[in-house]
Amino acid sequence: MDDARFCLRCGTALEEVTLEGRARKRCPACGFVHYGNPLPVVAAIVEHVEGEDETESRIVLVRQKAWPEGWFGLVTGFLERGETPEDAVLRELEEELGLRGDIVSLVGVYPFLQRNEVIATWHVRARGAITLGEELEAYKRIPIPKLRPWPFGTGLAVKDWLAKRG
Repeated sequence: MDDARFCLRCGTALEEVTLEGRARKRCPACGFVHYGNPLPVVAAIVEHVEGEDETESRIVLVRQKAWPEGWFGLVTGFLERGETPEDAVLRELEEELGLRGDIVSLVGVYPFLQRNEVIATWHVRARGAITLGEELEAYKRIPIPKLRPWPFGTGLAVKDWLAKRG
């Protein structure tokens, strides 16, 4: 269960109850039910092309400032109100790397149970000079043949994307 403790409507402490066969949190004062649904997240497998030669493309992995040293992953971000997932992934690309890109294809949608998120991932192709956004500590460009998936979160999308490429 998530860490919600108070009602979003009236501020009363939530109580744990069983509804629809699942543990839920409900407000005893107004009846509001906090379902704790997963947050929608978008992710980009960023294929970055330098120069005019398409064979020089690399996958960009990023490290958030809050992450442990040596951890890198995909460009990710939360879907915002009034935004399509496709617009969100391109916005995150620009915010985090200073790049404009084009969506090549949807890779898939993946559960990230550890963080209560559902991640929609796209393959995005981008060009230009990388400028790190304020959330990032570092980036690295990986040749596609050297890219290796990790066993959780966005790593599942990397695994599927690499499998589709053959």
